[in-house]
Amino acid sequence: MPSDTATGSALAVVQLVEMSPRDGLQNEATVLSTEHKLELVERAVRAGHRRIEVTSFVNPSRVPQMADADALMAALPRQDGIRYAGLVLNRRGLTRALAGGVDEVDVVVVATDTFSVRNQGTTTEQGCAVAAEIVEQARAAGVFTTVTVAAAFGCPFEGEVPLQRLREVVARVLDTGPDELALADTIGVAVPADLTARFAMAAEEAGAGMPLRVHLHDTRHTGVANAVAAVAAGVTTLDASIGGAGGCPFAPNATGNVATEDLLYLFERTGIATGIDLEATLETAAWLEHRLGKRLPGALLRAGAFPGALGPQ
Repeated sequence: MPSDTATGSALAVVQLVEMSPRDGLQNEATVLSTEHKLELVERAVRAGHRRIEVTSFVNPSRVPQMADADALMAALPRQDGIRYAGLVLNRRGLTRALAGGVDEVDVVVVATDTFSVRNQGTTTEQGCAVAAEIVEQARAAGVFTTVTVAAAFGCPFEGEVPLQRLREVVARVLDTGPDELALADTIGVAVPADLTARFAMAAEEAGAGMPLRVHLHDTRHTGVANAVAAVAAGVTTLDASIGGAGGCPFAPNATGNVATEDLLYLFERTGIATGIDLEATLETAAWLEHRLGKRLPGALLRAGAFPGALGPQ
């Protein structure tokens, strides 16, 4: 465990969920081969990741980048302690995910009706009902379930999402009985005060014992600051994507998740352990840039790490 740079004492531990194989690739014009996706997953495992969202089980006509979800799941190397997650939006997707041997399912409920209809063809209320069925069936199969409330900080179509509206959706989501609750800044509009207020509400609704997770996009370069606020608010698990790759195909001007390497640098210098190797992650970010044929938005790949922040976190 790393030490606080001033006192030498260990402060805390957080867990990162690596999103690059799924959210990192789903909005890219370049479609990686299954073999390259496997290499991306294997690189993440070698760097120290233990939870990786590898794909989404959705209609390939809508998200062609994920058309090989079944083949990818069949080819993944299985190791003790490594948990592979898949995004599911409906019962058909869950059937495919379970057949593929996922360790976790991530179910999405969108906080606003307009975005929900565009993203998955249901209203928010209908999405909650579908989520309840998915959670029940997944848990019956012994699979860990996360329900992510998307657009929890703002909607590209309806604008501001009132805190009371989010509270109502979170309450409905908690009624489905997930193992973990996540709030997503899907379009990257949040600032730290939003994280403080909305996770205070989520913790109040969830009560003790419910793990809280955050999914941040760095659209307006507030992702790293928001990560600090989230951890201060009691969040123990954060989603991130190598290189900052990613974006939602159904959100206008969508950009990537907060970069994994940027969070690793932040946490290392803050004295927060992640167990992830920063140098290996930077190497993978450069590799992914080459494979995608584009510059990725993560800052650390350009600036480099400061001495003392290169080993496992």
